[in-house]
Formats: sequence, structure tokens, C-alpha cells
Amino acid sequence: MTERSSEEQLLEFLYACPVGLLECDAAGEIGMMNPHAMQHLLPLAGPRNAGNLFSALEQHAPELRSIIAAFGSATGRVCDGHRIFVELGAGRRTAAPKVIACTVVKLGPDRLMATLTDISQQVVQEQRLRQADTWFGSLLDGINDYAALTILPNGRIVAGDACFTRQTGYDVADVVGRDLSDVLKTDASGGDLRLDEQLFLAERDGWHLQEGWQQRADGERYWCQRLVVARSDCNESCPTGFSVVLRDVPRRAAAAEDLRRLLTRDHLTGAANRRHFSQVLEREQTQWRDLRHSLSLIVLDLDHFKVINDTHGHPVGDIVLRRVADVCAALLPPRGIFARLGGEEFGALLPRYDREQAIGLAEDLRTAVAAIKVETQGGILSLTASFGCATLDEAEGSIDVLIALADERLYAAKHAGRNQVFHSEAYAA
Repeated sequence: MTERSSEEQLLEFLYACPVGLLECDAAGEIGMMNPHAMQHLLPLAGPRNAGNLFSALEQHAPELRSIIAAFGSATGRVCDGHRIFVELGAGRRTAAPKVIACTVVKLGPDRLMATLTDISQQVVQEQRLRQADTWFGSLLDGINDYAALTILPNGRIVAGDACFTRQTGYDVADVVGRDLSDVLKTDASGGDLRLDEQLFLAERDGWHLQEGWQQRADGERYWCQRLVVARSDCNESCPTGFSVVLRDVPRRAAAAEDLRRLLTRDHLTGAANRRHFSQVLEREQTQWRDLRHSLSLIVLDLDHFKVINDTHGHPVGDIVLRRVADVCAALLPPRGIFARLGGEEFGALLPRYDREQAIGLAEDLRTAVAAIKVETQGGILSLTASFGCATLDEAEGSIDVLIALADERLYAAKHAGRNQVFHSEAYAA
């Protein structure tokens, strides 16, 4: 076999390979890739440099650079099937969300090989299997007890069974006459609905089911499924009361929580990742449709971040991103979600925050970012960021419109001089 024929066979293999293959150096500069890799990278890169793996994926998988940088061995598998979730808004989806699996192998100190595979349909099937597993698992195993209560339309407890005492530690005689929301508080930070909202949905739909952390009388937390069912007499149009069933489902062990954090957090900053942000956004959109409570979005982008990376290097840039995520997340309300959406762009999702509250928080975030000081070899580095605010009300319930409005105002803030907050009135001016 001649050298020429070997090259031809290699090219034929690369072109025929059903997955994306590429080779790059430690800085991400691509030396070779096949057509399938181009098909994946070019749409993801957009205006960014498609000849650099990290730049091409910066908007959708900014954590990839830090994952590779943290790999200490001279050779070996850096990541296996790392999932890149492409779409953010639900309206961008047709049949299934676009998901790319990325596997990176380190072949030498300055040589990386990566594969890119479209696993969108596989992810859909996995979600269906998980839903089925959760449903049947809750029916067949892992349930310690059922607790039943009867409450009035105003939430006052009328009666309870012995299982309620065993499960929660509260004596039924001590809670009769009290408001259920005072006895069993919901976890606002986890996105649980208030009791009055649960009763509203149960009255409208006949029943309402939610899961979340519940606290026993001694302070111990446990994972609980709460079913609220409307009860009414035959001649009554409005419910005369509600039945509440609580099920202790010990399915959130420490290992599961660690896995949950791994799947929902950005590898570099610890903020929520795009996938988790998208899931919460869709959940809150559904609750907005049902209850019409306020929902606001803040997007922020660090000013001149490319200059920081070019001047001080990516390690300093990573420190900057972590500091920004820390100070911003600390200012969010309990139910707020702070996420890294890509590169130097972050988002804050604010359930139950109206326009004025969101603008006020955005100003606080802007001030906090401007107060960050990072020590570098060239001296103290200061930061600023530009902000855009929008509400789901003005987007008429559309996630895509909400994101587009916030992005539009973010870039208006950039064009107006940076380090400022733009919202509807400011944009109109």
C-alpha cells in the first residue's frame, strides 16, 4: 500500500464517518475536521471563529475550555459524551431539543481529538423513560407512608389521619384549625407554589400535584409528593373543601443531589447552566399561564471581556467570570435563578418580580459588578457590565419574545455606552 493510497483512504474514512471528527491543539485551534463536524460547528459558532473549538462552542458550551484545562494527565479521555444543549427558548424547538454529545481525548500535550454527535432523539427517549420510571417507581416502591388531611377552602385544617402524625411529627389535634401553609411551608427557593395557588389550580382542574422538600416537626427535611384534590357537594359549583395527600418518597439521596448539581451547574462558575435555565423558564412560563404572576428576565454581558482575555489571559478571565457569578447570585431572591448562558453572558430569571423590581435588582447587580476588583500582574482590573430587562407580560407569554426583548435592550445598553441598565422605557426613549 503506497503512502498516497493511505492518505486517500484516510480522507475517505473522514468523509464517510457518521459522526463529527476534529483535531485541535490545546488552545482549541482546529487543524483538521470532517464534514459532519463542520455541519455541527458552523451553526453553533455563528459570528464567532469556527476554526477554534472553544470559540465555536463559547455560546453553548463555555465550560468545555475549563474542563479541558483542568485535565491533568498527559493523555487520556477528558470527557465522554458531554452534552451541549443548543436551544434555549421553547419556541425554537420543533420536535425535540437539539443536543450534541462531545467526547474529547487528549493525545498529547498539545493535541486533542474530539467527536460531535447529534443525540437529540436519544435525549427525548431518556426523558420519557425517566418519567415512566418515576411514575411506576412511586407506585411500586420507595413510598414510606401516605398522610391524609382535609382542609377548608381557606386552607384551615379540619381533620387528619394517624399517618400524618407518623410522617410529619405533628399531632393532628394540635394542627386542627390552623392554616396548612403555616404547618407545612412550601420551599420557595425550589419553585414550589404557595398553598393558595395550589388550591386555585386544584379548584380549576380538579386536582394539583407537586413535589418538593418538606420539613418534619423536628426540622428534618424529606422529599414529598403533595396531591390536592377538590371536594364538592353535588349541588355546589365551588369546592366545599380539599383533600390533601402527602407521600414520603425518599428518592433524593446525597448521590442523587450530587448528580443533580453536576447536571444543572456550569462547570466553571457554579451558576446554573443553559439546560437548567431553559427548564426552569419553561416551568415558570406554564405557571404564568395558569396564575399570571409576574416573571422577569435580566440578561447581562461583561463589557470588553475579549480584551480581558487577550490582555491578561484566560485564567484571569475565568477568575472574572467566577467573581461575577458569585456576587450576582448572592443578590438574587430565594426563587431566582442565575445562569451562565454562554461566554461572558449571564441571565437572571425572577419569578414573582414585576418590571420595577427587576429594574431595581438589575441596578444592584450593575453596581456589584462595577465594585469587583481583580488583582493581575498588570495591576488591579475593574469590571463593568451592560444589562437588559424584560417581562413575560410584555412578551405576551412567549419565551422567545422575552429573550429577544432582553437581548435587544442589552445591546441597546452596549451601544449607549455600556455599564447601564436598559428596559422598556429606556429603550423607547
